[in-house]
Amino acid sequence: MENIKNIEPILKIKDLRKSFGENHVLNGFTMELFEGENLVIMGKSGSGKSVMIKCLVGLMQHDSGIIEIMGNDITKLKQKELNSLRTKIGFLFQGSALYDSMTVRENLEFPLRKHKKTIEETKVLVVEALESVGLSDAINLMPAELSGGMKRRVALARALILQPKIIIYDEPTTGLDPITAKEILHLMENVQQKYGTSSLIITHDVDCARVIADRMILLIDGVNYAEGTFKEISSADDIKIQEFFK
Repeated sequence: MENIKNIEPILKIKDLRKSFGENHVLNGFTMELFEGENLVIMGKSGSGKSVMIKCLVGLMQHDSGIIEIMGNDITKLKQKELNSLRTKIGFLFQGSALYDSMTVRENLEFPLRKHKKTIEETKVLVVEALESVGLSDAINLMPAELSGGMKRRVALARALILQPKIIIYDEPTTGLDPITAKEILHLMENVQQKYGTSSLIITHDVDCARVIADRMILLIDGVNYAEGTFKEISSADDIKIQEFFK
């Protein structure tokens, strides 16, 4: 993205630290996400990716550091203000996390319940969200009737239902066959272009990063160890970095 450093970030994390006893998971992690950008964060299992996300959305209290979302320091927000801010963040959970006892329609309606939408408004939003992921015909199906790729699409539709400014993707291609994974990545690109969302993509999938990343960060030893384009990072002459690309 051109002149990205001249743009105010939509999300900023500075010197984030989180420990569990003697286990120092995040040791001063710093990053910025810019408007309309696809930012990939890669890290090995146990590197702190999930902890960082939980701190980011206020599900876990960090020990120290700054988290700003759309100019708001989340540590200074009241619960009502934090809940309002969360409506501007869509979340695609690893494994999709659909409610098994609800139809596709009901899964998409669920995030709208607290927002006092009329029946007609809700219907329109659900239809639009499913159309955006190419699953209009699946509206009355149960999750058990969906393939893995279809579940991921429905989960993305649910993340889009409130038209968020930021979408966080947690391992979006995990558990999918290569063809379906490519379809999901193509869909993510379409969503970003159509809605202008800023995307934070957590993954350990090198192919995912290669296809989707405008910029990427390697989370190693609890810090932002390396940052740049996929080409810049994958060609770096550093043993710790090259372990990701073997």
